[in-house]
Amino acid sequence: MRYIALVSGKGAVLFLIIVACAGLLRADEEKIATLRVGTEVYTNVTVSRVTATDIYFTHSRGMGNAKLKSLEPELQKKFHYDPAKAQASETVQTEAKALYTKSMKDAEAIEADAAGNGSAEVMAHSIAAKSYLGQPAPSLVAEKWLTPAPDTAGKFVLVTFWATWSKPCREAIPRLNEFGRKFKGRLVIMALTDDPEAEVRKMTEPKMEFPIAVDTKQRAVKALAVERVPHAILVDPKGVVRFEGHPGYLNTRNLETLMERYGE
Repeated sequence: MRYIALVSGKGAVLFLIIVACAGLLRADEEKIATLRVGTEVYTNVTVSRVTATDIYFTHSRGMGNAKLKSLEPELQKKFHYDPAKAQASETVQTEAKALYTKSMKDAEAIEADAAGNGSAEVMAHSIAAKSYLGQPAPSLVAEKWLTPAPDTAGKFVLVTFWATWSKPCREAIPRLNEFGRKFKGRLVIMALTDDPEAEVRKMTEPKMEFPIAVDTKQRAVKALAVERVPHAILVDPKGVVRFEGHPGYLNTRNLETLMERYGE
């Protein structure tokens, strides 16, 4: 394997690890001849991901997902269904959705006009991760780029943690695309997910116009103790974190203000 520096300077160095092997499989990927969910029956099933609440899979007619609590007891046991953990996870998902809704309302409230010129300062908000604001960014690792590796030398880097199954994450993509176009040459946006490569490649809408990498072992997520997605950090050219939290709290004006304030 080889190492590529994403952010370097007088501060910390942020790395992404590229694993030479391709086609990485998750440990929970498994084939099942028949899967019954209520009255629905799926055949030729390949399980690609299992969370505390859901099972995600492909089948003879396409893609699907189901709640673990809806599966037959034998399959619940097979996929380690825990009602208490499932309830806790659903609570976190509900909170994440509420946070996204609030961030969107807050962002709209501070927009000065339809062109997106909002407040010059980021609105204070809580984060669901360990805080590194004003500190060197930790080393972040992932297995593989799914796009060409970006050139980050002398640039700001906005790293966003996301998931294909998260509606708030998908809804944040158009705004991130806008940032990439607006600040081309000054800002690099990149997305890290612990979803399997196959799931990421299947998601074609909305289109992501920035580099993407997979981190199926969640090493980057654990480094920042990210509890829910989307979560983003803005790292300046010296490797110091200048923004952290939900990307919905960023707009073109406050992002430009941060880059003017902390640029070299």
